Amino acid sequence: MPASPTATGPAGSVSPEVLAAVFSAAAAGDGPALLVAETVEGTPRVTWANEGAVRLLGTAAGDLRGLPVGELVPALAAGELAVLLRREHASRLALRVRTGGGLVDAVVRAAPAPSGSAWTLAVVPADAGTDRVSRATADAAERRFATLTERSPIPTLLSEQGMRLAHVNDAFCRLAGRPAADMLGTGWTGAVHPDDLGAVIEVVAAVLEGEDGEVRARLVRADGAERVTVMRFGYVFTPGAGSGFLGTVEDVTDRLAFEARLAHQASHDPLTGLPNRTLLDQHLATRFAATGSSTGGRLACLFLDLDDFKVVNDSLGHEAGDELLVEVAGRLRATVRPGDLVARFGGDEFVVVCEDVDEADAAALAERIVAALAVPVHLAGVRFRPHASVGVTVQAPEHADAADLVRDCDIAMYQAKAGGKGRVRVLDRCGRAEARDKLQLVADLRDAIERREVTLHYQPIVSAADGSLEAVEALARWHHPVRGPISPEVFVALSEESGLVGPLGLLVLDEACRQVVAWDRDLGDLAPPRINVNVSALQLDGGLRAEVLAALHRHGLAPARLSIEITESALMTDPAAARGVLQELRDLGVAVAIDDFGTGYSSLAYLRHLPVDCLKVDRSFVAELAEGHPQIATAVIALARSLGLSTVAEGVATPGQAAALTALGATYLQGFSLAVPMDGATTATWAGAR
Repeated sequence: MPASPTATGPAGSVSPEVLAAVFSAAAAGDGPALLVAETVEGTPRVTWANEGAVRLLGTAAGDLRGLPVGELVPALAAGELAVLLRREHASRLALRVRTGGGLVDAVVRAAPAPSGSAWTLAVVPADAGTDRVSRATADAAERRFATLTERSPIPTLLSEQGMRLAHVNDAFCRLAGRPAADMLGTGWTGAVHPDDLGAVIEVVAAVLEGEDGEVRARLVRADGAERVTVMRFGYVFTPGAGSGFLGTVEDVTDRLAFEARLAHQASHDPLTGLPNRTLLDQHLATRFAATGSSTGGRLACLFLDLDDFKVVNDSLGHEAGDELLVEVAGRLRATVRPGDLVARFGGDEFVVVCEDVDEADAAALAERIVAALAVPVHLAGVRFRPHASVGVTVQAPEHADAADLVRDCDIAMYQAKAGGKGRVRVLDRCGRAEARDKLQLVADLRDAIERREVTLHYQPIVSAADGSLEAVEALARWHHPVRGPISPEVFVALSEESGLVGPLGLLVLDEACRQVVAWDRDLGDLAPPRINVNVSALQLDGGLRAEVLAALHRHGLAPARLSIEITESALMTDPAAARGVLQELRDLGVAVAIDDFGTGYSSLAYLRHLPVDCLKVDRSFVAELAEGHPQIATAVIALARSLGLSTVAEGVATPGQAAALTALGATYLQGFSLAVPMDGATTATWAGAR
């Protein structure tokens, strides 16, 4: 049955008669102290007060109108009024309220109007006798709290009333760089960075409603230094004082800085500081758009390869080569447009990615780069004029993804190099014809796998403690009947692109197991104790366990003699699936190692749950030892030790590096200074002679 039109107005709103009755009752002299506050020019002010408020506050109604709420409750600083005047729901705080006769203890309840810019305030004075007893209880509780927390290393603070602190311990004072006297009451909010104070107040306001809260906020020390913290608050009710909180503060500044350094190291080239291939792939993937879309311009890629870089390395030394790479990186940064990405692709190769350009613009940029690089530079006392061959490709309909764009750009660069030094070449039809040559190489690789023409070399892994042989890593090699040796980086990548990685992986696994059995027969106890086999991310499927088990049974090899290596980036492609596959291998008794650790984006928390035995310290981090930067290698080795894992330091090129890594606690060492990769027979001779 619809409501009477005399009770409500249109759409169910309260009628003027009802509003008048409620207003009259609120204004009555015997009622509670009520005030209405509204936001006037950005400041909450009293706009109405009933007779109960006039009597309690001892101030005429006319004098109350326009009074800032902050003056009525001086215990709350301006920024803390948000704790009382919530826009979402009502709040209740025990506060000292200013009256004509001074400050009195009271409970203030604030209820927001639907508009969010007005509040009804009810002020109820506290009972004096009860308050004294409650205050004594609160004081005793505070003393107990101080005794418990004063010597705690955890920065701790206790609020007895809203944002007002009753106690802070020495650990918090040291963190904030301020004395306790400056932070009691509301002074502690001055140590919170102004940009973070609003978030802290929001969390505290929720905590005062009975919740738990957490917020990341910066503390500004008295000397101006900033510390990043995580503040955790829990609700506390103090008799005689009201709602407050217990807070603990964790300083995460150093941890975040370390994680940032690790993340930067994983995504940037340590020599030039440029983004590496991992970051380049991410950059391209996020910006690649289908050609012909109505929004956004096309991408262009410039692929640069330095001419005669090998001559510099061979004649002037690798230090001069590194100096040249750093100089080239700086010139590239200075030449490209703001917003263009410059990345080191590998070796002496660089990639520039541009957005919203056409072919002419991209070619013009390439010419400017060639000219900038051609300015002479002095290396090891020799005047050298760098040149670069540059391939240019602009996004076209035939590019299905960003990888296609980079591949075509690479092809254009090889065309430029074939035409002479210091040239720019935009990909043409001939370039695409050359791409078909790659397809022929894929066909040749398929035949080589079927004929078992892909062979293995083995690089020893030795104990850092005594140099004893602990394992060998199986490395695939392919000698093309026409083209000669094909780099593993080339044919392994081709196998992954063409779906041949499965057959190639089976061949490597089978041949590795066969070779270990042959060594056992010929060398006995001198045979390598274990062999490490690399597995591609594409092999991490449900069939890997069965393939490993079949190879072990086929050759009668114990599972403990085999270790599977998987790169960190491959693990992070699908962490959950990878973990399941690795656990199956571990259940067989096969060891598991993470290769190139530190170059990917794995979560340290996730790493703790991975079923692995060993971390391989990437060779780039080992190389940094010679440059006086041992931090990443140190961190990886320490991390492995804390997780109960062994470590293999890859790419050990000098005895000095071997000694430094041993001192850092590396378990095993691998590199050319110890032993180069060898075929099976040479490896047997090497192992037998030890």
